[in-house]
Amino acid sequence: MTLQKIKSIQGKDEYVLLPIAVYRALKDQIEKELATCEANRNEAYEPFVLEDYVDNPIALARIKAGITQEQLAQCLGVSQAYVSQIERRDTVTNKMLERVHSAIRGAD
Repeated sequence: MTLQKIKSIQGKDEYVLLPIAVYRALKDQIEKELATCEANRNEAYEPFVLEDYVDNPIALARIKAGITQEQLAQCLGVSQAYVSQIERRDTVTNKMLERVHSAIRGAD
């Protein structure tokens, strides 16, 4: 007998479909394990890491500094639309990154 596995988005096995006869035979064990998992769920959590969601170093620096695109634009003397353009780029020059870091330090 082959059990069907259902994978998570990350590609890890997350669920298994069981024939009802197997489920009935293991029901007590399954319920105990689920109760243990539920009790531990509140203790274990996945911490939020900003770097996992924001790739652009300019956007990352701005968000960590707690300022808006408009505030950064004012510090740089450019428009908010330009800051938005910079934050959408795949690559950023070192010169621009240094300029943004200086502006952020000046905004503190």
